[in-house]
Amino acid sequence: MDAEDDLAKLRDRFTLPDGLVYLDGNSLGALPAGVPATTADVVTRQWGQDLIRSWSEGTWWTAPERIGDRIAPLIGAAPGQTVVGDSTSVNLFKALVGAARLAGEGRTDLLVDAATFPTDGYIAASAARMTGLRVIPVDPDRAAESFGPSTAVVLLNHVDYRTGRLHDLPALTAAARAAGAVTVWDLCHSAGALPVELDENAVDLAVGCTYKYLNGGPGSPAYLYIAARHQRDFDSPLPGWNGHAEPFAMTPGYSPAEGAVRGRVGTPDILSMLALEAALDAWEGVTVEAVRAKSLALTDFFLECVAAYVPPGAVESVTPAAHAERGSQVSLRTENASAVMAELIARGVVGDFRAPDVLRFGFTPLYVGFADAELAARTLGQVLSAS
Repeated sequence: MDAEDDLAKLRDRFTLPDGLVYLDGNSLGALPAGVPATTADVVTRQWGQDLIRSWSEGTWWTAPERIGDRIAPLIGAAPGQTVVGDSTSVNLFKALVGAARLAGEGRTDLLVDAATFPTDGYIAASAARMTGLRVIPVDPDRAAESFGPSTAVVLLNHVDYRTGRLHDLPALTAAARAAGAVTVWDLCHSAGALPVELDENAVDLAVGCTYKYLNGGPGSPAYLYIAARHQRDFDSPLPGWNGHAEPFAMTPGYSPAEGAVRGRVGTPDILSMLALEAALDAWEGVTVEAVRAKSLALTDFFLECVAAYVPPGAVESVTPAAHAERGSQVSLRTENASAVMAELIARGVVGDFRAPDVLRFGFTPLYVGFADAELAARTLGQVLSAS
C-alpha cells in the first residue's frame, strides 16, 4: 500500500466532516481547504472593492485559458489546447458540431456510446439534426467494428458512469483516426482519477466536468479540449463575443480568436471559475500516475473487503476486475439498492444509487483511504445482513 503512504497526507488539503466515509466524489468532489478563503477574496475584494477593474487589471479576463492550462497536465495535454467555461453539455454541443464540420465530405454517421450518460445522447441527437448526420448507438467494446467511410464523428465516454468500466481510449481513437473519423471523448469520470493522455493518443476533441475528481465545487465550469492541429478550422456553433478575435471591438461580424480561446462563448462565471482555480491547488506536487496507483489499490481492497463482509450472493460487481478496464469506482448490483444506499448514508457511508439496482462507490485517492474502504464494506455487510 505504498500509494497510500504517498498520498494519505493530502487528506488535510480537504474539508470533510469527521467520521464520514465519503465515496461519492465521482458525483461531487469534497471541498478543498483553500477554496473558502479564495472565494471570500473574490467576492469582498475583487468584486466588492475593485469592481470592474478586476476585468482589466486583475485576473478575471484570462481565467478560462489560464485554468485550462492548469487542467491540461491532468488530461495529458500541452498548454494552449484547453479552455474552461460553460457546462459539460454546452461544451459537448460545441465539440460535436465542431467535429461534424471538421469531418470530410460525404460522411453521414455520428456514432455514440449506447450506454452513455443521457445528456450526452440528447446533445448528440440535437447536434446530428443540426449537421445532417444520423445517430448510431454503438457498444464501446465493439465500436471499432462500426467505424468506416460513412463515420463522421465518434462520441465515447472514457469511463462508463454507471458501471465504472474504463474504455480503451488509445485503441478506439486510433481506429477512428484510421477510418477518417473525428473523435470526441467525454472525460467526466476519468480526469483527475487516471491518466488520459489526449496528446499522446492524437485525440481530436474532448470535454469534461470539474466538480467530480477535480473538486471544483457544485456547478463548477467544464472544459473543452481542442487539439492544436484543429484549432484553425474549429468552427464553433456558439460564436460568442468572448471567443471573438477582438472582443471589445464590438463589430457586427464574427472573427474567431486564435487557438482554443475560440471555444469561449459568453462572459465567464468568475465566482465558480476562481473557486475551481483554488481547488486545483490540491494537486500541487501530485502526479496522476500516483493517484491511479492508489485508486487501483483502493478498489482492489474494497472488493476484497466486500467479499469478506457481505453475505454471499447479496451483491454482484458490475465493475470489471481487470485494472485495464476499471475506472475509479466500484458499482455493485443488489436488490432494493435505493433503500440500501439510504441506510448506508444514514450510517455515515456516502455513496450513491443508480436506477434500477446499482450502488456506486467512488474512490477519490486524494482524500479517501484504506480505512474508509474497509469501513464502507463492513457497513455494507451489516446493512445487507440485517435486511
